[in-house]
Amino acid sequence: MARNVKSQGGKFIYALVDVGEESPAYRVTGLNKERVYGINVGNIGAVVSDIQSGRVRPERRHLMAHRAVLAHLLELGSVLPMRFGTIASSSPAVQALLSSNRVAIEEQLQRVRQRVEMGLRVSWDVGNIYEYFVSMHPILREMRDYVMQEEHNRREEKIELGRMFDRLVQEERERHTAAVIEVLRGYCEEVVANPTKHEKEVMNLACLVDKAGQAEFEKGVFQASKRFNNDFLFDYNGPWAPHNFVGLDLQTPSQSANRAAVG
Repeated sequence: MARNVKSQGGKFIYALVDVGEESPAYRVTGLNKERVYGINVGNIGAVVSDIQSGRVRPERRHLMAHRAVLAHLLELGSVLPMRFGTIASSSPAVQALLSSNRVAIEEQLQRVRQRVEMGLRVSWDVGNIYEYFVSMHPILREMRDYVMQEEHNRREEKIELGRMFDRLVQEERERHTAAVIEVLRGYCEEVVANPTKHEKEVMNLACLVDKAGQAEFEKGVFQASKRFNNDFLFDYNGPWAPHNFVGLDLQTPSQSANRAAVG
């Protein structure tokens, strides 16, 4: 049986993991430089550190500590990352969380076993995105020229021009995203398209990749980029814990742990 390490107080939960015969000695410190250890039930475990507060602010130092623990766990094996700020009230609360959700946790661990998440962001590498679209789309250019005429320079026309621009941007995003995903499906197991975060961003993809297949994934990114001209910038990153490929909402029957979300 894997050895459980217990101490008093709240538990900040970093991730859920597979457990072998012996719990590993984690060579990383957690939030507030606290020791990181495992609380286990059977062949699954939660990786935690002690915390006195029931809430923790998403300050940079805390986020960096959280990421460092996940990066270390990813080196050791399969990881179901918990959302930042998941805190249980005690060791028994963590054990109850594991026990009452054991089947679902085991299924999700199987899904991500020996897999990592790779990210791919594609952006328009242009100075002014609006002027770029005006130059690429005659219909938008005609509307812009029409609105610029003094007799047509009314608020309604300007609003319609903005809507046309937004619509064309979204259509281009969808078309380009579909083209890239079509290529990447041959190099990864799953692809998730996340919302874009700024106007020039074309797509923000998360890809589930075999740990041993990261070099092949890079080849896939290169193959996808060959479909685009120099107006587009491809930026891939990772490996990360597979945040975008797990989505369990975990609760204990007694509610002694905060509502816990994996992912």
